[in-house]
Amino acid sequence: MSTVPDNLDRRFRAAAAAAGCLDVAWALADSPIGELLLATTPRGICRIAFDPNVDAVLERLGETFGARVLGSAGPLEPLRGELDEYFEGKRRRFDVPVDLSGLTSFHRTALGALSDVGYGMATTYGELARRLARPQAARAVGGAMHRNPVPIVVPCHRVIGADGRLTGYAGGLERKRSLLALEGVSLEPPQGTTSW
Repeated sequence: MSTVPDNLDRRFRAAAAAAGCLDVAWALADSPIGELLLATTPRGICRIAFDPNVDAVLERLGETFGARVLGSAGPLEPLRGELDEYFEGKRRRFDVPVDLSGLTSFHRTALGALSDVGYGMATTYGELARRLARPQAARAVGGAMHRNPVPIVVPCHRVIGADGRLTGYAGGLERKRSLLALEGVSLEPPQGTTSW
């Protein structure tokens, strides 16, 4: 069995990405909240996975975006830089493009509503449903947040229960709590109210 030298392998992956021969480039990255799998298409970031089952994530990416899925860190450097700045408290908004083309229209619309929920702020599933003119769709909005393929960048961690409690985060409630604490979000409802 022969192996390809590391430097040749890295050059091949970089050349494939630079030539636009990839449907998806991916890489693993360490972060203060655990290992992340990062992935991008030529259109933008398409996946950030917590504690990834790499094979399952890559298979799903191939099914959604095309079979040319290759580990290549270069296309992900802008995201890595922005994530580092975010975790250092130096970035409040992400500028990397996002590719949500693999989602349903409702899912994209629900995630798009998060653009009004800035750094250090929180909202509820019910409030997002009202913003979408679907006040009875809080559970559907919750489902869309739970299936958000690009958490942190599309900040579904900023959505909490109507009573101010943390609920439903695909990365786990400890990660959600950590992200909200990083942003300085108080988890207490405003004085004199029972909900947000």
